Amino acid sequence: MACKWIYTVLSIITTFLCFVSTNFPHQIAAVESDPTDCTNRWIHIRRLPTYFNLDLLSNCSEYPLYDNFCPFLANHGLGRKTHNRSRSWYRTDPLLLELTFHRRMLEYPCLTADPVDANAIYLPYYAAIDAVRYLYGPEYNNSAEQGLELYDFLKHDNPWIWKRHGGHDHFLMMARPAWDFSQEVDADPRLWGTSFLKLPAFYNVTALIVEARTWPWQEQAVPFLTSFHPPNLALLESWIRRVSNSRRSSLMLFAGGGGVAANPNIRRSIRDECENSSNVDLVNRGGYYTKMCDIVDCSNGICEHDPIRYMRPMLQSTFCLQPPGDTPTRRSTFDAIVAGCIPVFFELVSAKTQYTWHLPEELYEEFSVFIQKEDVVFKGLRIMDVLRRIPKARVRKMREKVIELMPRIIYRRHESSLGLRSRMDAFDIAVEGTLQRIGSRISGGLDQ
Repeated sequence: MACKWIYTVLSIITTFLCFVSTNFPHQIAAVESDPTDCTNRWIHIRRLPTYFNLDLLSNCSEYPLYDNFCPFLANHGLGRKTHNRSRSWYRTDPLLLELTFHRRMLEYPCLTADPVDANAIYLPYYAAIDAVRYLYGPEYNNSAEQGLELYDFLKHDNPWIWKRHGGHDHFLMMARPAWDFSQEVDADPRLWGTSFLKLPAFYNVTALIVEARTWPWQEQAVPFLTSFHPPNLALLESWIRRVSNSRRSSLMLFAGGGGVAANPNIRRSIRDECENSSNVDLVNRGGYYTKMCDIVDCSNGICEHDPIRYMRPMLQSTFCLQPPGDTPTRRSTFDAIVAGCIPVFFELVSAKTQYTWHLPEELYEEFSVFIQKEDVVFKGLRIMDVLRRIPKARVRKMREKVIELMPRIIYRRHESSLGLRSRMDAFDIAVEGTLQRIGSRISGGLDQ
């Protein structure tokens, strides 16, 4: 009963914030005291009925096949603090990026109440949360219908807003991989996924998504939510100092599940190599490391809401292995960057071709290592041999670059201090990239 009361209050507060932001956005913008040039940066938050967003949160425990995400709704999707005295660390569920993004949009300094003045239109539709009822609930047979109700609303509620640019000026956040929204409309409904991204109605909308497909222009990958959300610059800089001074006693770390199946795959190869690493490696070639390989077993999602379980080992490791799993990308990539642990990729699509706004392709050799997974799985290449051959001076520069990139991939806490707002975080970069993409398409006449 107490838990239900908490989330009822949370819903009321969030509803109030949404009402204020959509009816009086200039007043919300005034909270941002930092003077900002809003030329070509005005955004209008589209007023959607609450059944497209806030009402979906009330169903947080209704799908037995999916985790109960009610405990993670606190703090506008950041979740509960890891402990009472924590000011930056939360038990964050990555599915709730849509809620967190919406809350941050309410603080965006260039909001306009008039769509005519807007350079972009934000749709506060919680697509990933809405998808749960199609993926895990009784409506899985109707998965081709996700998005149809939203499109019907956009066509009939002030239809000129949508028709003005044919949807080219609209954007939304989607906190699941694109694969979850890419089922063909006429496919067998028992197959995984909904058809939202396959609906022609939304082909022109910019979709910010945690993992994009490689070909559709309208999808742009943005970082997963981590558990680190500093509220001020002092706490960010304090963490950066801790990361910089952390002693890296392990050569490499894998935090994740899988790798126990009989068939050859990269995760199994990583586990075998770690389990077979010996003291000979340490004595003869390990240098100052006390452990060549460390594994944090995150099977069955036990690490997802417990950053302490994997963050401490990451702080003690030089390289963090990022093998693909069910999909190419991993939240762990961004956890590793927060810990100053150099990511090691095994597929280009795991990051290099994904997060081009936040982690530009030309920088990857400066902060990460790439090893072809086929060389490991089928040709017997040992990962630790590759990593040990990297000169210490280069390793030091790579870690410095990882730490330099850290502020770009975290989502700072809402209502953060002015000093921290002076640094662009993952949200800021996503919004600026969206505005540039939309502006380019409209000015180029592609919306005609």
